[in-house]
Amino acid sequence: MKGPERRMMILQTLKSSGEPISGSNFAKQFGVSRQIIVQDIAVLRAEGNDIFSTNHGYMITEFYRASRVFKVQHTNEEIEQELNLIVDLGGKVKDVFVYHRAYGELRVDLNLTSRADIQRYLEKIRTGKSTPLMNITSGYHYHTVLAPNETILDAIQDQLKKIGFLAPLQEYEPVDFWANSGDNGDSAADESGEA
Repeated sequence: MKGPERRMMILQTLKSSGEPISGSNFAKQFGVSRQIIVQDIAVLRAEGNDIFSTNHGYMITEFYRASRVFKVQHTNEEIEQELNLIVDLGGKVKDVFVYHRAYGELRVDLNLTSRADIQRYLEKIRTGKSTPLMNITSGYHYHTVLAPNETILDAIQDQLKKIGFLAPLQEYEPVDFWANSGDNGDSAADESGEA
């Protein structure tokens, strides 16, 4: 099978699958090395296909059918743990934002889909003179997380809650992000500092 035909089949497979597919699985399916698949993915990305890597394999962005906003709170030292948890479970961290009483909403796109993305992001923070956005609101911040389905978002929410990162909403916050999920995060520690 020639490269263009193989790449077309890889793309069709990714578009029809709601789950990540590993490079090893593709290599076995097409009888080529994993490195050839890595090169195929690079070509497909260069052609404008939004393919991303997770710890479980490749996915295509159009399969982010579900999204949820999580309000979280943790220390600077726990940023990596939080972000790794989200991408390891199959989520994409679309952004980070805070609600500040004086400044309003401050939002930054992140688009983190892998541990490699997270390491590049953290390196920019470490080597710069700035601090994470969450520091202006005592560690409280929000992430819009995208996933192929609600089940993955539920798993992410459960894990964020389990390790104590999920934070409750306050009266002044304009949106009840958990209205559709049936969980308002009340078991998390109460927010003492106001943004």
